[in-house]
Amino acid sequence: MESRLLVLLALSFLSLSPIISSSTSSFAAYPDEAARGGGECGMKGAEEEKLIPVRREEYDGGRILDITHRYREDMPSWESDEGIGRFLWLPKSMKNGSIANNSVMKLPTHTGTHVDAPGHFFQHYFEAGFDVDSLDLAVLNGPALLVDVPRDKNITAEVMESLSIPKGVRRVLFRTLNTDRQLMWKKEFDTSYVGFMKDGAQWLVDNTDIKLVENKVLSLVLDNSSEKVLQSAWDSSSQICGIDYLSVAAFDDLSPSHLVLLKSREIILVEGLKLDNIEAGIYTVHCLPLRLLGAEGSPIRCILIK
Repeated sequence: MESRLLVLLALSFLSLSPIISSSTSSFAAYPDEAARGGGECGMKGAEEEKLIPVRREEYDGGRILDITHRYREDMPSWESDEGIGRFLWLPKSMKNGSIANNSVMKLPTHTGTHVDAPGHFFQHYFEAGFDVDSLDLAVLNGPALLVDVPRDKNITAEVMESLSIPKGVRRVLFRTLNTDRQLMWKKEFDTSYVGFMKDGAQWLVDNTDIKLVENKVLSLVLDNSSEKVLQSAWDSSSQICGIDYLSVAAFDDLSPSHLVLLKSREIILVEGLKLDNIEAGIYTVHCLPLRLLGAEGSPIRCILIK
């Protein structure tokens, strides 16, 4: 009896092995050019062949879009002409005898694609502990609208009114002239970036349901079916505002605009988004900051799902 069971188990394993092999090769977590050519464990000839990792902006056939900027030494830093500079060190290296590579990272929390907590511009919120760890992930994840802002001006009350953002929309990604000018790709900080003026921020607070603001704006045209999707998809408790440079607020109205947007602690600001070559419309946004206790800002990984 035992021998028959062993035979059956062996046959079952043999029948499954092609499936396992196929699945592994098709969905490699770390695909590279050399691995595509086959070889034992995808590493055959690693000493002879140059391994080239695949870096992507889209995943799953274009269904998932990465809207996070890669961290690099020449990405812009606030009021600096030199970029962020070196931010990674390798104090423990296998080349130098360590059993593993272990890096150290040091950079400002408001660098690249990042999120602001209420304590960023309110000292009493900072002291009370309203840090990035206190942000609601239900707000940072959900249906979102990507819209285009007029390219010749900052975001004023007049501009906000002209966008005609439907009531009930809670998460908006604003794409502006910042994207056209490729400001996040330039090392030098540029004070002429597009952002919210105080009256535009106040109009957003008073006249919309936006809770998540992400700077990167596109003009929007909705057909009847899209409007129905909007009405059924928005979560009444979540609000996000996002933008495409290092600050949601215009440089000339930096403090006033931030104070208006952060005062209620209901609106989450996401800054430095990468929205190049993405169509305006409705997406699902997913943004996850680091759980940094006591930090008023954090790098954040953001993706859109069609």
